[in-house]
Amino acid sequence: MNPLLSHLQPYPFERLRQLFAGVTPPAAYGPISLGMGEPRHPTPQFIKDALSNNLNGLASYPATAGDLALREAFTRWLQRRYGVGLNPSTQVLPVNGSREALFAFAQTVVDPSQGQALVVCPNPFYQIYEGAALLAGAQPYYVASDPSRNFAVNWDAVPETVWQRTQLLFVCSPGNPTGAVMPLSEWKRLFELSDRYGFVIASDECYSEIYFRDEPPLGGLQAADQLGRSDYKNLISFTSLSKRSNVPGMRSGFVAGDAALIKAFLLYRTYHGSAMSPVIQAASIAAWGDEQHVVENRTLYRKKFAQVTPLLAGVMDVALPDAGFYLWAKVPDALGMDDAEFARALLAQYNVTVLPGSYLAREAQGSNPGAQRVRMALVAEAEECVEAALRIVQFIQSRTA
Repeated sequence: MNPLLSHLQPYPFERLRQLFAGVTPPAAYGPISLGMGEPRHPTPQFIKDALSNNLNGLASYPATAGDLALREAFTRWLQRRYGVGLNPSTQVLPVNGSREALFAFAQTVVDPSQGQALVVCPNPFYQIYEGAALLAGAQPYYVASDPSRNFAVNWDAVPETVWQRTQLLFVCSPGNPTGAVMPLSEWKRLFELSDRYGFVIASDECYSEIYFRDEPPLGGLQAADQLGRSDYKNLISFTSLSKRSNVPGMRSGFVAGDAALIKAFLLYRTYHGSAMSPVIQAASIAAWGDEQHVVENRTLYRKKFAQVTPLLAGVMDVALPDAGFYLWAKVPDALGMDDAEFARALLAQYNVTVLPGSYLAREAQGSNPGAQRVRMALVAEAEECVEAALRIVQFIQSRTA
């Protein structure tokens, strides 16, 4: 077996399963899970129809680069959403969901023969970044998010000696789990660092279409374009239909950006065997071409967050995020328990599942920036999310009265 596999840590949900071992939730309360970030709104019917109407595609091997019609659907959406113009033949590729692509991209970019290669990522972070770095033969370097700065990552705290060894930087905007959106000034700083040290930026933007303010989140390609970087040098953005269109089971997304990196990634993917099914391609074209269902989906999230956030804010340090479908809440100090103890006791007393924030982060530079927080995914129907919030309020009040 690949010895690098031994470096992988248990996935957060495996740790959660171990944490809950031996807990018997009370039968009086039906189970409500806010733990997993899996979209649970209904899949739009027109996407289902596009799948069932194109089953003849099962008779053909798909091209790794995807059909031109699919790539043109990507570039049309990028133009509408971000005002950027990309070449569908050279600057976009279909991927089987952003998770698969983020992992594979690191294997394409990282050169472990250079010695002591580093992959930089936010902390807390989406766990694929760490696994992708380790299995590419690099070491991850974690940069903490700062609660006092709306969970912005303090890139200036990274030593020059780290940037000198960095080959890949993962950024996530809107962030998982914090929901923070990177402003143009932060992008400018990262581009300057990329130019100086030569590393590649992988911009994870899978939550870009779930937001709560009038202005949609700034994207990496959009930021580059506004800063005169229309070649998107050393930048690849990753986006997905899973959250946008409520189709996590389709495993459909795309990457876009630097043509040279796209060319290398296509070569890797040809051998990796990751071509998208023609059936999924047809349904993806339909999904990227429609915005009404995205508006309706976003409205559902806005209503839920408007109901749930004030309830929890009465007993916890929590606020409406910039975007995404998570609340990143602080465990009250008065409870005298850490985030894992909070999650276990909440399940045991009220049958509500939340994810300990420390499971989404690593101890680095002397602290775990996810400690004493919990992530709550408001993916269920509004009534269920409100009920979960009311139980959490009761749980905290019963222990602090």
